[in-house]
Amino acid sequence: AMGDKVRAKEIAEKAGVPVLSAPQSPTDADLPLLVKASAGGGGRGMRVVRTLDRLDAEIEAARAEAASAFGDGTVFVEPYVEAGRHVEVQVLAGVERVTAFGTRDCSVQRRHQKVVEEAPAPGLPDATEAAMCEAAERLASGIGYLGAGTVEFLYDPATDRFFFLEMNTRLQVEHPVTELVVGVDLVAAQIAVAEGRSVGA
Repeated sequence: AMGDKVRAKEIAEKAGVPVLSAPQSPTDADLPLLVKASAGGGGRGMRVVRTLDRLDAEIEAARAEAASAFGDGTVFVEPYVEAGRHVEVQVLAGVERVTAFGTRDCSVQRRHQKVVEEAPAPGLPDATEAAMCEAAERLASGIGYLGAGTVEFLYDPATDRFFFLEMNTRLQVEHPVTELVVGVDLVAAQIAVAEGRSVGA
């Protein structure tokens, strides 16, 4: 359900989770825009568009790069948040319920690859963090997810708003950051869920 970013955004929107959506016929007032690959990540198939006359060319370039990198040239366009922060929520979905284990900020990146992970996300208003965690739980629950996963959001400090980016339906390499902060063994919990045992989550 979460493997395709376009479909994932549709599911998130239906679950009441905020998403970024570009207008069908963008104008100068909608700039800047971001072209993204639906099947990919790591910055491949991604282009920032600052003038409308470049939109078609950047879409074609992103399609070609996405097709080469991921075997799928599907791209989509959304508003580009200039000073956005990348904040993710660690979730664990057991048979009983979904639990969010707080946030991680991974805004420090090089070539769209995370360099620094910080938990909990610094300077995030308490109400915003709570809303982010609740949205992540609602999304995971809505697709019947089981196991550990990460729901990623784009946070706009200027407006104190957040938007769904994607869901990683697995343990990520940065999971030990959360483990150290909240004192939970996510690997053991993942195995417990796979074996059908209760993990208290």
